Amino acid sequence: MTVDRLLPGQDAKDLIELTREIADKELARRVDEHERAETYPSGLFRVLGEAGLLGLPYPEECGGGGQPYEVYLQVIEELAMRWAAVAVATSVHTLACFPVFAYGTAEQRARWLPDMLAGRLIGGYSLSEPQAGSDAGALTCKAERVADGYRITGSKAWITHGGIADFYALFVRTGEGSRGISCFLAPGAADGLTFGRPEEKMGLHAVPTTSAHWDGAILEADRLIGEEGQGLQIAFSALDSGRLGIAACATGLAQAALDEAVAYAKERRTFGKKIIDHQGLGFLLADMAAGVDSARATYLDAARRRDAGLPYSRQASVAKLVATDTAMKVTTDAVQVFGGYGYTREFRVERYMREAKIMQIFEGTNQIQRLVISRHLAGQQVR
Repeated sequence: MTVDRLLPGQDAKDLIELTREIADKELARRVDEHERAETYPSGLFRVLGEAGLLGLPYPEECGGGGQPYEVYLQVIEELAMRWAAVAVATSVHTLACFPVFAYGTAEQRARWLPDMLAGRLIGGYSLSEPQAGSDAGALTCKAERVADGYRITGSKAWITHGGIADFYALFVRTGEGSRGISCFLAPGAADGLTFGRPEEKMGLHAVPTTSAHWDGAILEADRLIGEEGQGLQIAFSALDSGRLGIAACATGLAQAALDEAVAYAKERRTFGKKIIDHQGLGFLLADMAAGVDSARATYLDAARRRDAGLPYSRQASVAKLVATDTAMKVTTDAVQVFGGYGYTREFRVERYMREAKIMQIFEGTNQIQRLVISRHLAGQQVR
């Protein structure tokens, strides 16, 4: 189904139409092959970059698309309706560009941003570690000052596009405590940097997630983004936007599951009529549709607040929580609509259900979102 969107102007409508054309041609036709074979879609992100879809929320003067978040997120949702793994990787790339844009020097922005935002360089986000997921202040991977810059030693985990990305927003320890974390723009290939084998994941098979091992690799001093000790501030300032990206991915995934379920329910017949005409099934589909619409409304509300320069941290956590929990429920219900067929790989809904689970975990687990929301309600400082 084509989603009927309320967009701010004709340019936004044209962008959504372009996204749909590319997504139908480049994503929808290839997704089943690559997800089943667990193979990376080489060249696909270059196509997205050439179409201008990898730098949308950044200013045009930096090489971006100059789009409000309200529009960018709906582009992400359209991608996710065809291929969740690609949409997630696009959101992560956008997140990985943020440190240079927001905290880089004029020289750093001029040097790297144009290629990053045009998709000539694809990025990954390297914050988590094996023992430090939600607790980013517990990082142990460290950077030591040396004559040539910084020596990086330690391990990172759960890196989308790991081993394939051209650069990583890398967060490592340069001092003690929560103010001892710094951010670097790390190249994808460096002497002393190796990657583990891709994780054997439940879903999102086409884009690898890996660990990274830094064995004394040297980064030049000019790859430090911001000041030493500013890393957690940089990481946290990007998280709300990243959560909105995942909310949009989850909404697109849920929409795809709903569309498949409705189409099947209009074709499948039992007891002499289409199963969508059975009240029990019709009501289930109605609840699924209401959930998808509600998820979309929550992320758009947060995005519009962001675009207006208003505080939106609580709304971002609400959007991430609501959209990803909705995706898990809607995809599970879609499998139910298909009955036994939904449990087979003949239909996409079983993949949607597997892919939905991770949405509740990354960019801050949904338990963390509840913590953020509750602290806002209590009037506590969040971060």
